Amino acid sequence: MKNFVEELKWRGMIQDIMPGTEEKLMEGPQAAYVGIDPTADSLHIGHLVSVMILRHFQNCGHKPIALIGGATGMIGDPSMKSQERNLLDEQTLAHNVAGIRAQLSHFLDFESDAPNKAELVNNYDWMKDYSFINFIRDIGKHITVNYMMAKDSVKKRLSTESREGMSFTEFSYQLMQGYDFYWLWKNKGCVLQLGGSDQWGNITTGSELIRRMDGGEAFALTCPLIKKADGTKFGKTEKGNVWLDPERTSPYQFYQFWLNVSDEDAERFIKIFTMLDRETIEGAIAAHREAPERRELQRLLAREVTIMVHGQQEYDNAVRASQMLFGKSTSEDLRALDERTFLAVFDGVPTFGIDRSELPIGILDALAVRTQIFPSKGEARKMIQQNGFSLNKDKVTDINYQLTEKDIVDGKYILAQKGKKDYFIIIVNG
Repeated sequence: MKNFVEELKWRGMIQDIMPGTEEKLMEGPQAAYVGIDPTADSLHIGHLVSVMILRHFQNCGHKPIALIGGATGMIGDPSMKSQERNLLDEQTLAHNVAGIRAQLSHFLDFESDAPNKAELVNNYDWMKDYSFINFIRDIGKHITVNYMMAKDSVKKRLSTESREGMSFTEFSYQLMQGYDFYWLWKNKGCVLQLGGSDQWGNITTGSELIRRMDGGEAFALTCPLIKKADGTKFGKTEKGNVWLDPERTSPYQFYQFWLNVSDEDAERFIKIFTMLDRETIEGAIAAHREAPERRELQRLLAREVTIMVHGQQEYDNAVRASQMLFGKSTSEDLRALDERTFLAVFDGVPTFGIDRSELPIGILDALAVRTQIFPSKGEARKMIQQNGFSLNKDKVTDINYQLTEKDIVDGKYILAQKGKKDYFIIIVNG
């Protein structure tokens, strides 16, 4: 068996660890779980740290359990939140759980006959028929209010930072998560809970509940909350979260996110978000420091994470799409892009519309009369004659060229390019 704790240490993935955890894991295969609240039907890259920890856990010979919080998701975790989360209805939660379940299969082996194959559980299954009276009688009596209020997540919400305070609903979250750990310990032999450092209070409540209820022993390990080198929140862009769902964040945009991280972040992220071994990573970091301008470390990081999440084909498409703005791509490359990727690559490019009924139309009229790509026909004529204009990545040198149906990409787009960097999209309507 590989030493799971040692593996996480060199990767910089341990924040807090309960004494005895490493020794317990070296006794033989153990079970551990990570909880994920299904607040959306997709994971985002903020979830990836704890998912990668589960993957390393399985890779070290242990059994990972992914707990989807169908019950706790109805309440909302107050940890490090400044206000109460909107409560989700049962139908929405069921939809979200299904989406997350599908995504987790990219990271964990749920299907093989291996003794440590991953397992997916939903705490709604054991909470849905548990009456409130029975829960507070059976579970609540073992954990004091004083103990719960001493947790940082509770103290922060009860401090002057939050005018809203904390509802009893949210206050009970800690106890419910603690019971999840107890249930998994009792029914699945789960001895370890993993999570982000903001979960330390909730996790240790679970291990304490196990001790007080059955005299059992359980352990806790958390990873640091990831921030970028400049101190800003990891996983956020100007457009919001970077999602694993390709419909929310296209594979091209996903690839670009990793490709554009700073040198300092690339050195940390390649340890955390890939399964590459220590020798490979240290070699890549050393080579990168010799020639950081080549950004080979970012390319390796973007490759590994994109293939892991979206597969080889989507990675290849993303690389080809990246060449579109900065490389020597061809008309064939452009036409090979699906509409989602095409729009992602040329996001923010000025657009103009013409009606399909206007085709065919002379190139000068299209560029300077029906659109304002050029301020005048004279300027359009001059650039075309000087070999400075392209249509769908092909040079146009004939001022009498006619735009026709064959120039349309993905059923309604025509890409115009002035010089090397100025792009425009003509949308063909109708």
